[in-house]
Amino acid sequence: MSTLNGLPVEQVIRIFFLAIVSFLAAFLLAPMLIRFLIAHRLGKQIRDSKLAPIFAKLHKNKTGTPTMGGILVWGTTLIVVLLLWFFARIDGPFFNALNFFSRSQTYLPLAAFGAAAVIGLVDDLFNIYRIGPNGGGLRMRHRLILYAVIALTGALWFYFKLDWDVLHIPFWGNLAVGAWYIPIFMFIIIATGFSVNQTDGLDGLAGGVLLAAFGAYAAIAFILGRYELAAFLAVIIGALTVFIWYNIYPAKFFMGDTGSMSMGVTLGVVAMLTNYALLLPVIGAVLVIEALSTLIQIGSRKLRQGKKVFLVAPIHHHLEAKGWPEPNVVFRLWLIAGFGAMVGVILMLLDRGVGIG
Repeated sequence: MSTLNGLPVEQVIRIFFLAIVSFLAAFLLAPMLIRFLIAHRLGKQIRDSKLAPIFAKLHKNKTGTPTMGGILVWGTTLIVVLLLWFFARIDGPFFNALNFFSRSQTYLPLAAFGAAAVIGLVDDLFNIYRIGPNGGGLRMRHRLILYAVIALTGALWFYFKLDWDVLHIPFWGNLAVGAWYIPIFMFIIIATGFSVNQTDGLDGLAGGVLLAAFGAYAAIAFILGRYELAAFLAVIIGALTVFIWYNIYPAKFFMGDTGSMSMGVTLGVVAMLTNYALLLPVIGAVLVIEALSTLIQIGSRKLRQGKKVFLVAPIHHHLEAKGWPEPNVVFRLWLIAGFGAMVGVILMLLDRGVGIG
């Protein structure tokens, strides 16, 4: 493999090529998906004004906007993966070089991606057709249970199939945690899935935050030499970029739970695969802020007889209620997300003793 200043040139070209292929494929698919969602009236239903009056007032004009736009990301990713795998089976050297379907690096995140996407799709349909408690789809506790099922499956795969029970602690070293790896794995996947779900509430917000986080972990995977995983993330990034193109204010469609659940779970799995999950609170700083604001609000209402800390949670809605224009909230949180992702990669490099100057 030829190198340039220590970089494997073929892998750099391969990863960027796959990102471009995914971007172009998603760009072709996006208008068709939007037309399909509009034609079948698959629009977002805003929560009852009696249950969430501030939220309903802020977002009443978004009722009916097509949802389930996350299909674009996981659909494009799965199409690219399956086509490359199929053509690689014909033994063409070109497609063999591009194929990144790997048991050790991409089987699990792909499986988690697909499983969570299907669950989120069902939840979106429940919301559209007013099925479930208060006509709003699955309750959060039901979503957490489903996250737990996916997380447990992944944890058992890591622990028994890959014989892996080591957790890397940056600037300290590896720690063998034994069977404790299973609940730790589950906590990280559930927490990440929940956090992304909470972040998905403004046009472009979750997409931009996820783009920064996936970009950081793609860089980490590449530095670690896990090129198949980096290629997989490059494909997600290519499709996600197109999604954001159509999702920025005013959104042509929303991500929906089929997007937030699938990408949230996948981000957690990828963090575990790189063994840099403990950098996730830095790389996903906005996700942490969003999730904590929701938990603080819930805790305050339960422990302080209904008193609230925020006008409405998560915090992006609180900032809206305080008078911040929606694009301002999104762009400023994007800046925090980008900074957190950059700091996370720098910390990883410092942890490995790789020069950055």
